[in-house]
Amino acid sequence: MGSTPKIELRNVCKSFGSKVILKDLNLTVNEGESVVVIGSSGTGKSVMLKCILGLLQPDSGEIFIDGQSVIDQPSHIREKILLKTGMLFQYAALFDSLTVWENVGFGLMQAHGMGRHEAKKIAIEKLGLVGLGPELADKNPAELSIGMQKRVGLARAIAADPEIIFFDEPTTGLDPIMGDVIDSLIRDCTQRLGASTLTISHDMESAQKIADRIALLYKGNVVWSGPAKTIETCGNPYVEQFVRGDVDGPIKLDILKP
Repeated sequence: MGSTPKIELRNVCKSFGSKVILKDLNLTVNEGESVVVIGSSGTGKSVMLKCILGLLQPDSGEIFIDGQSVIDQPSHIREKILLKTGMLFQYAALFDSLTVWENVGFGLMQAHGMGRHEAKKIAIEKLGLVGLGPELADKNPAELSIGMQKRVGLARAIAADPEIIFFDEPTTGLDPIMGDVIDSLIRDCTQRLGASTLTISHDMESAQKIADRIALLYKGNVVWSGPAKTIETCGNPYVEQFVRGDVDGPIKLDILKP
């Protein structure tokens, strides 16, 4: 692995009013590494991802992609940095008004200035990598099952052969069998590309299948990080509670009382 992380967060803080979401968060993703950040709802996973992508501005701290800061950069610099990334959204987030291939090739045409003919050719190639045939290219996303839509979303994420791919709850809304299919496709596609990946998830089985390293986020900070294969034997009380799904333990849920 290279000495410069592909993604690095240093002491990142983010609050909304008096509500602290991220507190001195430190995290790295190395070249070619698959890191999955797990944690219960409300622990700051989505906010962390939005800060990296520039959708939210941290209150303090630093965020780097390939050693280059992404905070307080002019929009054209940030866009150039983000061109090397791909994203699979939680519910695929396909455009209903576009065909399947247009969804896959959207970034190629809009961000990379590629012509429609070449973009469609690449889109069909990427659809093939996720197990979808060319006969689906001209269909509307609404004609596809949820699992197929998720695969189209994955094809879009890898369309430009990105160096970094973000996955937002990739198995949410899928049955266990289709979830396993998506996990396998994510692993195969990212390894083929040699991409570095950062995934946020609450699905332990999924995390163990696609991660090289897992980080557990609680109250906006990493309370454990280690190889995916050691998570069930690490002895960390936060991890043990999360893996077992117990109410009792160091992880306290904010439950509104009537």
